[in-house]
Amino acid sequence: MQRDLRTKAIVLRRTDYAEADRILQLLTPEGKKSVIARGVRKEKSRLAGGIELFSVSDVVIHAGRGDLGVLTSARLIEHYDALVRDLDLIEQGGALMRAVNARAEHVDSEEFFDISRQVFRAMQKHVDDDANSRWKDILRAWWGINVVRAGGEDVNLKFDTDGEKLDAARRYFWDEEQAALAKAATGRIGADHIKMMRVMYTMPAETALNIRGATGLIDEVAYVAKCVEKLRAM
Repeated sequence: MQRDLRTKAIVLRRTDYAEADRILQLLTPEGKKSVIARGVRKEKSRLAGGIELFSVSDVVIHAGRGDLGVLTSARLIEHYDALVRDLDLIEQGGALMRAVNARAEHVDSEEFFDISRQVFRAMQKHVDDDANSRWKDILRAWWGINVVRAGGEDVNLKFDTDGEKLDAARRYFWDEEQAALAKAATGRIGADHIKMMRVMYTMPAETALNIRGATGLIDEVAYVAKCVEKLRAM
């Protein structure tokens, strides 16, 4: 860690420490950082407003002893207040932070920060979106696939379990053991599902939410995303 690091951060976890301090797990473009926020639980703390959950803050971290930095400044720049007004979004946002927290422990990737920010911004924008009833499921599938990708692992969307290129004329099902699509005459996954997953794998979250016909495809896509994320987390 540099002597003083100024960066943007998302709070992944907060743990009370001593009488008035907190230990924070921060997600930054430079990777995951563990810091102590001294006196932050005191009534007049200048740091308290900058370490809210479901937010992006501008922070300054001073190098401490070992791996624990000292948070010396925290200024809130984006707060996604819509999440705390929707129980489903609180659950989804919490699941995202837990997934990223676990993967960032082993892999330093600036993409984790970008993915999290994209998800929170999309949640904030679409919280009252009645036109797309499945947007939460689409977004959940997008980040499930992309968190795995950001961790340095590929999601196989090119070849089936026999090693053959995926064919737009065929039907498939997701083989959990082989982590790939397997041919099946009655399979529920076809060319449109594969195309949607490929878009999710390469495009921003907002693009995924605007895929034409996504509502009719999302159940199978979400299942694949859940399987991939679960497998890579083991």
